[in-house]
Amino acid sequence: MKGGIVRLQVVAMAALACLVMWGCSDEVTFRWSDGRGSAEIAGFIDDSLAVVTDCREWYEDTETWNGGYYSDVSCGHDRMMVYNYRVQENGPRWSDSLTNKSNGYHWYQMTDSVFWRWEGDNILLWKVGEKAHEIRLSRKNEGCTQSFKIDRIRQRLDGKFIALGGKLNADGENCQYAVLDTAAKIIVYKRLDKNLEWIKECDDVRAWGEDVYCLALNRTSYDTYLIVNDSVKDTMMRDEFKLGNYAMVFFMGNYITLQRTLCKYENNDVHRLTSYSKQGISFGDGKGNYITYEN
Repeated sequence: MKGGIVRLQVVAMAALACLVMWGCSDEVTFRWSDGRGSAEIAGFIDDSLAVVTDCREWYEDTETWNGGYYSDVSCGHDRMMVYNYRVQENGPRWSDSLTNKSNGYHWYQMTDSVFWRWEGDNILLWKVGEKAHEIRLSRKNEGCTQSFKIDRIRQRLDGKFIALGGKLNADGENCQYAVLDTAAKIIVYKRLDKNLEWIKECDDVRAWGEDVYCLALNRTSYDTYLIVNDSVKDTMMRDEFKLGNYAMVFFMGNYITLQRTLCKYENNDVHRLTSYSKQGISFGDGKGNYITYEN
């Protein structure tokens, strides 16, 4: 009994000391910004319209019980907007809020009209004109053990989606790609079979109709090749598209992006549509003319 009393006395003294000095709980102040910001171009849905996301920033200041202090800032309450990148207009043609979540606002293009982002281990999907909805996904590995973080989702031949992020040419037990089945709500990580081994050197890959398209950046010349079914269809030259050490080439919906230059492939030729900014809402025609929107 005496030992129990002593322990109670120690706890009481510690609590009293905590209250006298600073208080034992952290004091947290949270606030949303008044306006919106962090606008970025998420994709293109036709030859004149771009999809842009933005968000409201929030700030959280924490003063700890021992006199410490730290701040955190992020973005949430994300929104989608549709802008004309061919003709200067007063603002977006359409806009709508997507979620009321306080974290996450980077959206990525999945098809010509569907966009996605992660919400923890689940995926959020948004289709133009509709509301975002969340899918809880299960995961499994098939023929490989080392999975990877997915940052691109493209169309496949079978109505499912190819999910990329690791190295397609990874060896050993590393998974090279994944298959996303939104109907079955599952992602399966895999290694390439023989009929797809030719895509190992691709920077990005997707299906169009019955064909497999590949973008491959040559890390020596920095020219980029458009390959269809293992056959080179066009070469985008380094100087024309200003490609270099940090160039990124990838599909964006039904278009091709070469270091923020949007291109379209038709009639066996890749031609330029517009350039766009990494952040903000600005488009150029390559001749010094720009269309810019305030956010």
